[in-house]
Amino acid sequence: MSSVPPPATPAPGAVRSTRTREVRAGVAGRAHASDFTELKRRIQAAGLLDRRPGWYLARCAALAGCYAAGFALLAALGHSWWQLLLAAGFGLLFTQTAFLAHDGAHRQVFTSGPANAAFARLVANAVVGLSYGWWQHKHTRHHGNPNTAGKDDDIRPGALVFTPDDAANRSGLRRRLMRRQGWFFFPLLLLAGLDLHRNAILTVLTDRRMERRGLEGALIAVRLVGFAALVVLAAGPVIGVAFMGVQLAVFGFSMGSSFAPNHKGMVLIGAHERVDHLRRQVLTSRNISGPLLIRVGMGGLNYQIEHHLFPSMPSVNLRRARPIVRAYCSELGVPYTETSLLRSWAIVVQYLNRVGLRHADPFDCPAAAAFRTA
Repeated sequence: MSSVPPPATPAPGAVRSTRTREVRAGVAGRAHASDFTELKRRIQAAGLLDRRPGWYLARCAALAGCYAAGFALLAALGHSWWQLLLAAGFGLLFTQTAFLAHDGAHRQVFTSGPANAAFARLVANAVVGLSYGWWQHKHTRHHGNPNTAGKDDDIRPGALVFTPDDAANRSGLRRRLMRRQGWFFFPLLLLAGLDLHRNAILTVLTDRRMERRGLEGALIAVRLVGFAALVVLAAGPVIGVAFMGVQLAVFGFSMGSSFAPNHKGMVLIGAHERVDHLRRQVLTSRNISGPLLIRVGMGGLNYQIEHHLFPSMPSVNLRRARPIVRAYCSELGVPYTETSLLRSWAIVVQYLNRVGLRHADPFDCPAAAAFRTA
């Protein structure tokens, strides 16, 4: 395996034709179920699916230390506009904590499923103010059907549209705004944190089927009301409101800009098209290259391909899995996409604008024809 050179990252213009050749040649001729089995065997042999309790203990301790320092500064700064810098820090801190809850929800922390669920519920609801139940339902659908029309909630139309079919349904002012929707992407991310909290509250209030609904509601209420009250008491009402605005904006931007570059602008799959697990996950995902700051800032989700292939793999192991997955994709001739963070943001903006102008194919690549079932 070590003798196989890693594939070069294809240029944006070449990705489509490369994917087309691979998809049409690969899927048409044979079943690919065993391809993932072999990759999993190699990953398991490397010990990369083993739990890393020491890593998660250290991570929790580091976050706890940051929160202690943050609340100490909140009290010390008092009625000072320097509190707004601290607000940005809290926004980033809540994002890192959300990544920790995300790992728990994927059963990366403990060997026990109930222990992971309890951990993720506590961290998400009580510390970040997000609903574990809402996130788990939405994120499970995403992982099972990434970039799949009608099945992945992450590409459902909302303020933005992600497929030309959805774009065709817009009219009037919404249609005119949609034509340049890519430029609204980053400003809208500033509201994403508020939207995450809104979804948490609405789900707890309306979803009677949610497991431990009362507990989630109580934890979210304590977190959202309690944190805002502490801020206002420490900084005063005017600075306190500004503090909460900055914190929510930074939290939303950092969360959204960590998740969106991983799939937007990649292959879209039709609702009734059958694709094997390995290709479904690899072709719809994009890795983000960069130094340690990128890896920490994105909570390990810059290795999105590896995460989607092995969602229960501890995030700290994803970096070690990358060369194995990359080399194996080269053996199979499956395109493995990786680019820088800035380049990924540019791709997202360009893709959204193309969809808004309806210049993209229905699924942005001919994968639809290759995977079409009878």
